[in-house]
Amino acid sequence: MTGAAGDGSHRAGFVALVGKPNVGKSTLMNALLQQRLSIVTPRPQTTRQRVLGILTKDACQVLFLDTPGLLEPGYRLQEYMLQSAVHTLHDSDAAVAIVDATRFNRDLDDRVVGFLEQSRGPVILAINKIDRTSRTSLLPLIEQAASRFPFTEIVPVSALEGDGLEPLLSAVIRALPPGPALYPEDMITDQPERFFVGEIIREHLFLAVREELPYASAVIVEDFTDRPNGTAFIQASIIIERSSQKGIIIGKNGRMLKNIGTSARKAVVDFLDRPVYLDLRVKVRPSWRKNEQELRRLGYAKR
Repeated sequence: MTGAAGDGSHRAGFVALVGKPNVGKSTLMNALLQQRLSIVTPRPQTTRQRVLGILTKDACQVLFLDTPGLLEPGYRLQEYMLQSAVHTLHDSDAAVAIVDATRFNRDLDDRVVGFLEQSRGPVILAINKIDRTSRTSLLPLIEQAASRFPFTEIVPVSALEGDGLEPLLSAVIRALPPGPALYPEDMITDQPERFFVGEIIREHLFLAVREELPYASAVIVEDFTDRPNGTAFIQASIIIERSSQKGIIIGKNGRMLKNIGTSARKAVVDFLDRPVYLDLRVKVRPSWRKNEQELRRLGYAKR
């Protein structure tokens, strides 16, 4: 790979994307990668586990880590989510803190600044969603941010519109240490297909149901088998906490579950680029969000 030789010109490292829920971390990572890895919904707290996205260029390899939001935990799952975000911030070579330009003071409060002070590398600030605010309001926000924390650079962006991504990426690359690529150049993530299939199903579940129900639900892929005819057979379970929630997800005459399965299957086909047979079921596991054993079974392991 060009620049990967020992001339000191190649840069590589892990970059944590951190911020409060719903500031656009996942949308930003997908935009920077030009690849849809992290699931995105209008709901806060969609991301529950860190997701690695690898961007390889001739002179650098940027290992973006999308993280759960820096929230105030109310139960065991949220404790895991916060811990995942904080550990990622500690372990990364650099960080991009993301705030919503329309909710700046909420997103860069004392608690978030306290987390950023624990970063072992330089921290860049991305002021996101500038498409929703006036350009004249940006300079005061930049000045306010600079007075609150010693960001190495502050970059206004719109992840949704693709505005400001090149300056942000340039700032990220400058923050990385010299070093060789850590992953093969054709690799875009380290998670298996099975993980992303579960995330896609959960995304379509989040989009279909309302109120608290998405937060009381999880998805586990029970079986993922490639059949001889080239079809991926996938059996997945939607986990919820109460029997009454099961009825809501299944819906009248099974219509809601069928709609979730249909839309999720289409997205999984696009992701896997092969035919898919999706068998979707609903299971009740009382208080799974608060149960350590259930959380481990669903892939949420405390460090």
